[in-house]
Amino acid sequence: MKKLEGQIAIVTGGARGIGAGICKVFCDEGATVFLWDVLDSGQETAELLSNDGGNVFFQRVDVTDSKAVSDAVSEIISTHKKIDILINNAGIIRDRSFLKMTPDEWNQVMNVNVNSLYVTTKSVLPYMKEAGYGRIISASSVNAFQGAFGQTNYAASKAAIAGFTRALSQEVGKYNITVNAVAPGFVKSEMTDSMPEEVIKANIASIPVGRIGTPEDMGHVYLFLASKEAGFVSGITLHANGGSLTV
Repeated sequence: MKKLEGQIAIVTGGARGIGAGICKVFCDEGATVFLWDVLDSGQETAELLSNDGGNVFFQRVDVTDSKAVSDAVSEIISTHKKIDILINNAGIIRDRSFLKMTPDEWNQVMNVNVNSLYVTTKSVLPYMKEAGYGRIISASSVNAFQGAFGQTNYAASKAAIAGFTRALSQEVGKYNITVNAVAPGFVKSEMTDSMPEEVIKANIASIPVGRIGTPEDMGHVYLFLASKEAGFVSGITLHANGGSLTV
């Protein structure tokens, strides 16, 4: 039997990269996936997954907009009566050294990467509580723990996600709801593809398993935490970085 057969999952930021990888793995494992994104390419991703046999639906949702989130959740509940899994994957970067960073660059990252967790989780959690089951998994980052030049805003936002995860897990465990985070390492994406070749090679050379991660690698990490088998795992940030050392 497929691990997520009959389950309803929301994946935010699912149009590309790790989000698309999560959607693919979840579809392969039998979930009905609602792909949320503000990018029009979310529709294309959903169609590709559907053509490959996935049960996936695109909803254009800005995760910082409480009404848009509430409306999308209500639509899911009206047709499927439940939400089993919430993947808080949506995120942005606005890299700049700290002294040159503008208030907008700081606030945009905090709004999308951190404040959205309040908006999405607040909307979904009551239904999980009522059902007595849920999996909430959010995207942290290796850079939340080791830092990175020009990413004080991003690193701070991803560290906040680890704290959010630990605290919320204490509140909702009694309802059979687990709350976890994933901290990916160096993963192939549009951003990494744009890096100079020597930078890519240097990063891969520092990874003990000897290769860059893939979106599907991350999808399988999320799959474990989303599965019923992971019911005794909660409040953690799972590092998925090929063995790279983290602080």
